[in-house]
Amino acid sequence: MEEDDLPTRPKEPGRKNLAPLSIAELEAYIGELEEEIVRVRADIAAKRAQRGGAEALFKHK
Repeated sequence: MEEDDLPTRPKEPGRKNLAPLSIAELEAYIGELEEEIVRVRADIAAKRAQRGGAEALFKHK
């Protein structure tokens, strides 16, 4: 398998320039970030549950 065949991960997003944003825009941006945090935490919880199920399936007694 060539390195070029591997899927690439998205690059980290650059930091948003906050200087030109109004207070209302900054508050809206915070809301967007909080929604994204909730979405990411839900995905983490789902992956942990899936991993736990797989570990239980393959656990030797």
